[in-house]
Amino acid sequence: MAALPLLTRIADDGTGLAYLTPNARGAAAAGGVGLLRGPIDAPATRMPARALEAGEQYRFHFDMRKCIACKCCVVACNEQNGNPASINWRRVTEIEAGHYPNTTRAFLSMGCNHCLEPTCLEGCPVDAYTKDPVTGIVRHSADACIGCQYCTWNCSYGVPQYNPERGVVGKCDMCHGRLSAGQTPACVAACPEGAIEIEIVRTADWRAAVAAAGMVPPAAMSPLSTITSLPLYRSSEEIPGFTAASLPTGDGSMSTTRITTRDLPPNAQPVGITHVQPEHPHWPLVVMTVLTQLSVGAFATIWLLNLFGATTQLGIAAFASLAVGGLALSASTLHLGRPAFAYRALRMWRRSWLSREVLLFSLFSGIAGAYAGVLWLGLPGGTVVGALTVLVGIAGVSASACIYRVPSRPAWNTPFTLVQFNLTAGVLGPLFAAAVGAGPTRWLAAAAAAMGGGQLLLLAMRFLRCIASDSIELRGTARLLSTVLRRTLLLRGALLAAGAVAVPLLFGASTAAPLLTMAVALLLALAGEIVGRYLFFVSVVPRHMAASYLAAGSEAA
Repeated sequence: MAALPLLTRIADDGTGLAYLTPNARGAAAAGGVGLLRGPIDAPATRMPARALEAGEQYRFHFDMRKCIACKCCVVACNEQNGNPASINWRRVTEIEAGHYPNTTRAFLSMGCNHCLEPTCLEGCPVDAYTKDPVTGIVRHSADACIGCQYCTWNCSYGVPQYNPERGVVGKCDMCHGRLSAGQTPACVAACPEGAIEIEIVRTADWRAAVAAAGMVPPAAMSPLSTITSLPLYRSSEEIPGFTAASLPTGDGSMSTTRITTRDLPPNAQPVGITHVQPEHPHWPLVVMTVLTQLSVGAFATIWLLNLFGATTQLGIAAFASLAVGGLALSASTLHLGRPAFAYRALRMWRRSWLSREVLLFSLFSGIAGAYAGVLWLGLPGGTVVGALTVLVGIAGVSASACIYRVPSRPAWNTPFTLVQFNLTAGVLGPLFAAAVGAGPTRWLAAAAAAMGGGQLLLLAMRFLRCIASDSIELRGTARLLSTVLRRTLLLRGALLAAGAVAVPLLFGASTAAPLLTMAVALLLALAGEIVGRYLFFVSVVPRHMAASYLAAGSEAA
């Protein structure tokens, strides 16, 4: 049997190494390194040589010039943390740039950025996140987590990953246990090219650098600013004492990761960033948000009817609306990975919009129950209790909207979200009251039609905003709504127009069976709002993890 040429070459040289070209063999004879393109640092040299001092923390440094996208870091991280292949606490993305035939590509590996102002920590309703006061590492407690997944939306880099089998979120903690034992993090040790290191950063310097980068006028922006609606960088030449690398801006969390970039053409962008797919629909949240808004809208309508002297069926309408609200709050627990611990969500009401939503709707349920009892029994004080019910309910709906106003989801991060949620209450509330026979059908139909018209106008404005935007995420949302979700979008508009406008105005007051007609209108409008909320979740395009780093930038000295 003939020997394999490569093995023969190894045997002939007697070095135990194969060199693929004559130049490589010559380099080896002169003391070169053959197949390796340069000396690779041992893992121990990729760690800080001294202890942390006051005002400092650890951070990752990634050298894009060295990465070959072997994904050893991804495999090592998963093995270290026992994660399945579908959950990656460290990810590698490919970046392409240039024009044929002068094209180039690079790779970006990213774990947790251990931000100075971590948005995952600020939004968590159960205080499952902590920032270590000594190392600066952002850690997550699986024991405290209830699996609400709010942090997965809050993070601009998509770092927290939800594990449906465990019902909790997990994330990179810089291998805190290994660091405590004096060992190198798994990703750092596994990289064959030495592209990932642990560094010490002076947090005050890094804050100053990020602040300086955020004050660039639009004319000085890189052409890459089209990759996101947020500002990017100023060049390193403009900041004395800084060297060439990339500094993240346009993100309030202030990532500490330092990335040494390659010289990329100005049209660099992640591969496949324009190939968008619908997101998860989150059906429990679809049901919860729509039905809580229906309940609030119904109580607001009942209070106004009572205020203007109507008394027919108000108690029945109030109890029916209360039942709808209770059903909605029960459905919300189905979204949690650990619903038995849902009560923990009240803990961080001072800083988390999710905690505030839970608190406000809990108060709303209690006050609304009291208001229903006052109406049923004909007790005095109904006007005051009703006003308090409406105020707390509107506050709860507004808190729901604020949950989704996060920079990492540009399609949600707009005042339109707040208006949309409250208009849903305005559309469904009068229709619900009319369907149970509370109040004059003519006026309730007119109110629902007015709110429905506003909701249709808002639907058009949101779509036009996405089409006209330079943000690649908003354009992605427009692409989804005009292609794979086109029929669903048309269905949403048709149901809303029929249920909230056409049926109430044309048939509500003139038909012989107004209650049945208004019930049909309510069902059509409710179906339209559910379809609309489904589109709200599936059409959003998250910011790409590389968006804050794709430009020539600066680093703190």
